Parts: sequence; C-alpha cells; structure tokens
Amino acid sequence: MAELSKRATVYFEPSIHHALRVKAANTQQSISQVVNEAVQLALREDEEDLSAFEERVAEPTLSYEALLKNLKAHGKL
Repeated sequence: MAELSKRATVYFEPSIHHALRVKAANTQQSISQVVNEAVQLALREDEEDLSAFEERVAEPTLSYEALLKNLKAHGKL
C-alpha cells in the first residue's frame, strides 16, 4: 500500500513561488510534485557526495598551506 503524503507549510520568496507556479503549469504537475522532485534530487546528490567521501576516506590530506606552497614551488603562483 502506498504511503500517505504528509503535509508541510513551506514559505517561498514571491519570485520563487512564481517560478514554481510557472514550472508546474508548463510541466502539467502540481507545485507539490515539482518541489518533491527537487527535494528528492537534492537528497540523492547528498547521498552521492557522502558515498564519494567514504570512498576517499583513506586518501592522504593536504593542508591549504601545503597546497599553496606546492603551487608556488611549481611556478603556478
């Protein structure tokens, strides 16, 4: 059985709300559908970022100061 939708109140700047209304009308979706898709996309991107961090956790780190020193030593700065 499909999970019931939850209701939330979200306040948008007037220009953002207008853009959402226009996009919803142009794509024949509700504003809720447009917002849900945007949130899902943002959450998927977060999940991908976290996975990338986990994959690279064993890589050596380089401080900002060391990076600048290295760039200067190689004539990049």
